[in-house]
Amino acid sequence: MTDSAPFPVWPGPVLAIETSCDETSAAVLVGRTVRANIVSSQVDLHAQWGGVVPEAAARAHVEAILPVIELALRTSEIPLEGITAIVVTNRPGLVGALSVGVTAAKTLAAVRGLPLVGVHHLEGHMMSPWAWVDDHAVDPVYPHLGLIVSGGHTELVLVSAPGRYELVGETLDDAAGEAFDKSARVLGLGYPGGVAIARIAENGNPQRYALPRALPKDPNHFSFSGLKTAVLRLVEKEGAGICVPDAAASAQAAITDVLVQKALASADYHNVRQLAVVGGVAANTRLRTELQREGARRGIAVVVPPPALCTDNAAMIGLAGSFRLATGSRDGLGLETLPNAPLPPNP
Repeated sequence: MTDSAPFPVWPGPVLAIETSCDETSAAVLVGRTVRANIVSSQVDLHAQWGGVVPEAAARAHVEAILPVIELALRTSEIPLEGITAIVVTNRPGLVGALSVGVTAAKTLAAVRGLPLVGVHHLEGHMMSPWAWVDDHAVDPVYPHLGLIVSGGHTELVLVSAPGRYELVGETLDDAAGEAFDKSARVLGLGYPGGVAIARIAENGNPQRYALPRALPKDPNHFSFSGLKTAVLRLVEKEGAGICVPDAAASAQAAITDVLVQKALASADYHNVRQLAVVGGVAANTRLRTELQREGARRGIAVVVPPPALCTDNAAMIGLAGSFRLATGSRDGLGLETLPNAPLPPNP
């Protein structure tokens, strides 16, 4: 593999940091090649509360950030002295969590005299399929459509050129990952919901319980609040007689069917032949399988990053930051953290 990328990348080793929610991650990239990608998850910590507690997340980041950075450097076999730029997620996310990563990034940039750039978390996800890791090496085709699916986001983004994003669809209420989490909670399956439902759904019948698919004629928008209510009503109606594997499989099918049909319908609507599916929910096996099968039938190439690059990670932030650095973006030590922010403007 060579770095003849269809978008510019920073030539030297880049250290990336991601702390937007409940994963502490650091990565080292050279061009598009991921030399190390270390992720310290807080899933076990937050499982006791059934969801992410911002204050606890920030404290856990403080404890993990330096060991994770050190391990990323050791794994990459590139010392800190060999790093040529620092990139970090600074928006959107939990402000306390973001601040830990941004503070570490500013300190390293100041001490080493290195360029620093803040990265939009969703741009990181949008870039994740194009990172080179293990045997995964895929190039984007422009224009292409991105489907971002996670606990906080369900969005369709048209990418007409490198760094040029247009939001063309989104959920009108809840994100797909939130629908997984809340359905799992109602079914007594624990946290994180997407993983719990996928695991038990392997032994379930997805046609056992009829659950709604909202907005069937709208190719660009999603709604999952009705599904959450339907799962709750199902549990109340069936009581102790409910078959939990079948209910989990039915809920998973309702969520993934909507994502598959709408994403591919939107690709047709916008006349693009490549669909990049990113975010934590993109790791769901049923979603990946159905998208690949239906995409092949329609002549749409479906690209999904490896599972390790679907959930929050610093490798994707490193690639987005490398692109931003190569196009001239720089941030000073006054870089701020923002809980909400639109995708960045064109470089």
